Amino acid sequence: MDLDNCRERIDELDDMLLDLLNQRAHLSLEVVKIKQAQGLPIYIPERETAVLNRLRDMNTGPLSGHAVQRLFRQIIDESRRLQQERRDGAERRNA
Repeated sequence: MDLDNCRERIDELDDMLLDLLNQRAHLSLEVVKIKQAQGLPIYIPERETAVLNRLRDMNTGPLSGHAVQRLFRQIIDESRRLQQERRDGAERRNA
């Protein structure tokens, strides 16, 4: 495989990752609706820890477990921010 082929494949994977991240974000917005209906907080530390540990444990590399946790912590932080924005918008509309 040459450099152009590697870059082309990376671009394809980036496109797939972007799509998957947006699918995850849509599900995160569904989660906040359920949390609101059940009176649950957006941030549940035990759940985040469990998710990060599960991903670290199933990782086969070459990324380190720590790198996987850093990447997913950022993804989770963005999901939480999106959920908070949705919840704040809903509260303003209901006020």
